[in-house]
Amino acid sequence: MANPQPTHFQRRAVLAALACAPLATCAQDKTTIRLGQSIALSGPLGDLGQAMHQGATACFANVNAKGGVNGRTIKLDARDDGYDVKRAVANVDELIADKSTFALFNCMGTPMIGAMLPKVIESGIPFFAPFTGALLARPKGVRTIFNIRASYPDEAEELIQHLATIGIRRIGIAYQNNAFGKEVYEGARLAMEKHKITGGTAVTVENSGADAAAAAAKLAAAEPEAVLVGLAGKPTIDFIKAMRQQRRGLPLYALSVMGSAATLRALGDDAPGIAISQVVPLPSHSVVPVVREFQQAWKAAGVTLEPSHLALEGYINARVFVEALRRAGRNPTQASFIDATWNMKHLDLGGFEAHFTEPGRSASRFIELTMVGRDARFIR
Repeated sequence: MANPQPTHFQRRAVLAALACAPLATCAQDKTTIRLGQSIALSGPLGDLGQAMHQGATACFANVNAKGGVNGRTIKLDARDDGYDVKRAVANVDELIADKSTFALFNCMGTPMIGAMLPKVIESGIPFFAPFTGALLARPKGVRTIFNIRASYPDEAEELIQHLATIGIRRIGIAYQNNAFGKEVYEGARLAMEKHKITGGTAVTVENSGADAAAAAAKLAAAEPEAVLVGLAGKPTIDFIKAMRQQRRGLPLYALSVMGSAATLRALGDDAPGIAISQVVPLPSHSVVPVVREFQQAWKAAGVTLEPSHLALEGYINARVFVEALRRAGRNPTQASFIDATWNMKHLDLGGFEAHFTEPGRSASRFIELTMVGRDARFIR
């Protein structure tokens, strides 16, 4: 998710924690593995959080119905933070203080994760599958953090590679004026250098979106053949609407964070034709084994939300966690779980592979290009 630039204090705190992160102790009972989660179930990005949370709970419900993992059921204690940094930090502080919390799972949002990370690292608690592609959640040398989804720079590089392959040479970039946007821009810039693409025009858009129309006008004047949109939330909507007014048929390419149902609804007739990179398979593509499994669990859980990429991502994160827990033994500890996860190589879920190599790297490099259809559904 989009985020403000981490403060100097936050960066120093994270670096200090890297040097001396202890291993947390956890008082688990013999029948339950308790996970903690701070996630936006309400607020401006509540639809994203709800989808991801429901995907994970569908997986855990399915596993628990079959007897759990080595005889233990999984309980996900989700705390709503409303996409608010202070609430998220308070949630995580409480979860860490509760010694029955085995791990933190799928916490959401780069601003929140950046703020909570120093304490998380210091505590030594496993921090599994944070929902962000930001590099700040991928510090090198920290064995307690497990990232699954591809990073934002990975997505940007994939989009530029696609454009280069189809012969596009004049590429415009609109990126958010914060750490998220700058990571997207840097990934795109490096990919353009790699493919010897020069002369592109880049513009920034503030978090408020107030300058989106001016940014669109500036890019349109440069006459690009395509535009990479490194924006999230309101700036995405404001910029795309403005760009459609400037040049209706201009190809637009965006990252996975743009593809929420709320964003597509807000864009209305301006959404069809936008190409969006995705970090999990198409949730309607039932020929893919992990998607078919997800659809079955989703139906069994009785979820009323429509299946989405975010719901599938939550499900996949839960599936990977379950497999790591299974490999941690019949009496898992946080230490055995951490070791089991790092020893998990080429885990094939059927159309999605997780491969844990070293701290700081994502376990997945899965990225595929989708397009928004006329009914606001994604097609490949």
